[in-house]
Amino acid sequence: MTEYILDNRAAQAGSRFGALSELFDATTDRHFAAIGVGPGWRCWEVGAGGPAVPRLLAARAEQVLATDLDTRWLGDLDGVEVRQHDVARDELPGTGFDLIHARLVLTHIPEREDVLRRLVSALRPGGWLFIEDVDAALHPAAFLDPQEEVHHLGNRMREAFVKLLDQRGVDTAWGRKLPRVLRECGLVDIVCDGRVTLEYPGGAELERANIEQVRDGLIAQGFATAEEIDTYLAALDRITPAGPPLVSAYGRKP
Repeated sequence: MTEYILDNRAAQAGSRFGALSELFDATTDRHFAAIGVGPGWRCWEVGAGGPAVPRLLAARAEQVLATDLDTRWLGDLDGVEVRQHDVARDELPGTGFDLIHARLVLTHIPEREDVLRRLVSALRPGGWLFIEDVDAALHPAAFLDPQEEVHHLGNRMREAFVKLLDQRGVDTAWGRKLPRVLRECGLVDIVCDGRVTLEYPGGAELERANIEQVRDGLIAQGFATAEEIDTYLAALDRITPAGPPLVSAYGRKP
């Protein structure tokens, strides 16, 4: 199965976007600064989802294009062109970009390496491709120092969530492969690092949104009972799980 398990049409999508911003925006923007995104740059945000990353780019660059299969969460953004687009199947929305960025997108696309090569072809010489994806296999636990029974329950939920992702064609170890695949695409000056957050504002909200969205799948496949899910969700009022590890990798087109 390849249907996106975290569909943007779900009621939980807005909460998930907000929590992801709390977790990842500072890291993403720090890398934008390191790359040198600035006035005069033409940027493409692939699979934008919500408005957070396009706004970060619009604060730095002159032209920003934000695309997604479903643009309902983007709305009208100052300094940003919003366009519906399937990066795996549609024609490229242009070429000669100074920066192309995708966060939490390619890991969900089975043709991810083909998409990477297409993105490279849309860069100008000297342009940067910047890919960020979680690598759930780096640390699959929600609670790395479990002290209560509900912590162990949370770890079971996280393990089951990752299994559901695997079933939908998600590469949950994609992050660690990024330096290699960027190099194989002909990019140079590659930089790659990872961030693991053990607790952060928005962590419980992200976990709640994810578990609620896949609740039926967890129950249908016997990963958890309805009672176990309710117990865990209630506990998220007082406990916060670790965030998924984010791998940030970028390289320059010669």
